[in-house]
Amino acid sequence: VVGVAAGETKNPSRAIPKAVHTTVLRLAIFFIGSILVMAALIPWHQAGVDTSPFVLVFQSIGMPFAGDIMNFVVLTAVLSAANSGLYVCSRMVWSLAKERLIPARFAKTNFRGVPVWAVLFSMAGSLLALLSSVIAASTVYLVLVAVSGLATLVVWFSVCVCHIRFRREWTRDGHSADELGYRAPGFPVLPWLAIVMCIGALVLVVLDETQRSTLYCMIPFVVCCYAAYYALERQRKRENNA
Repeated sequence: VVGVAAGETKNPSRAIPKAVHTTVLRLAIFFIGSILVMAALIPWHQAGVDTSPFVLVFQSIGMPFAGDIMNFVVLTAVLSAANSGLYVCSRMVWSLAKERLIPARFAKTNFRGVPVWAVLFSMAGSLLALLSSVIAASTVYLVLVAVSGLATLVVWFSVCVCHIRFRREWTRDGHSADELGYRAPGFPVLPWLAIVMCIGALVLVVLDETQRSTLYCMIPFVVCCYAAYYALERQRKRENNA
């Protein structure tokens, strides 16, 4: 989300480092911090999936209406995640339209610069995906979850590879790291570590029989994406030659 939003901020050299730092801090506090609190207050043999561990924590300290409070918090978090997902998806659709990989209509914006058609298209896709969780939970919805889950892994892998190649090309062109507006810390150890972890996660998916089926959905999806891209590129070359 931070990376996509970088293209729309007025001062990316100042806003992006701040966003990165605050995002990492929030993740550390709200995710790792909450896990530490739950691990300290809930015995491991009582933790499960039948009841929210947050509800168990609130009940252990005698807080009334713990379930209602957590339902409100979870609903707010889900709506926030859906809002950020809609933002990223609409900008990806807009970018694909700008590259002429999908109809150019989705690249049109209103007077405020908002890609309305891309937002509406993304929202329609989100609603259809939500509908599939109700009417096709064991078929279509599982395929969508499998594709989106492994796609995230592929995206992170691609980001790390692009980071490493960018820094190599930057140095090869005679530039130094000090010239960068924002220099990611821990380079090149962290991107290589992330690549190893992504590969490790993929290996675990292959070894886990319950997760292996996601590859059967993801691999054909990736093949179809590449086939469609090269088909469009071939058609574009033919049009240019004509």
